[in-house]
Amino acid sequence: MTDKPDKKKSFHAHPTAVVDEGALIGPGTKIWHFCHVMGGARIGKNCSIGQNAFIGGKAVLGDGIKIQNNVSIYDAVTLENHVFVGPSAVFTNVRTPRAHVDRKNAYAATLVRRGATIGANATIVCGIELGQYCFIGAGAVVTRSVPPHAVMTGVPARRSGWACACGALLPDRGKGGVCPECGKKWTFTHVPDRET
Repeated sequence: MTDKPDKKKSFHAHPTAVVDEGALIGPGTKIWHFCHVMGGARIGKNCSIGQNAFIGGKAVLGDGIKIQNNVSIYDAVTLENHVFVGPSAVFTNVRTPRAHVDRKNAYAATLVRRGATIGANATIVCGIELGQYCFIGAGAVVTRSVPPHAVMTGVPARRSGWACACGALLPDRGKGGVCPECGKKWTFTHVPDRET
């Protein structure tokens, strides 16, 4: 994560993008059409922020992140390095919103760990953690924390398998094995409860 901005502009922002003063953006990052990055936002190096995205002033994005079109990353959302967020995925930051009640001091933090994938149109309810290299299926509604490497699908989302760091689905048997795509050995260090 880049803590200090470069003296010269080291990232690319499309002319239609709005990048407010005070945003910290790492070198090599590309911010595309009609995006808005609020002052105070922290975005790492070599990220891609797709068309019509919004990044809140207290959002933190690591290095190598890919945000697809129409995604809003609100305050209190943190994405670690190499997270992928599919088109129109949704994050929340308040559990009990009301238009007439100011709950800016009641944001519930959401942490998305390194290498996680969030599919198109998935909804991530605030106050949870998505484990590293987990895979959230398209359209899933995630209401509670997700273990590392878990594949989560459905509404509400439930574990339907395991994913390798390379993204391949892993056989759901035993305590480990070899990834059918990349050949890496893997073991389960987390035994999920039966409800996930």
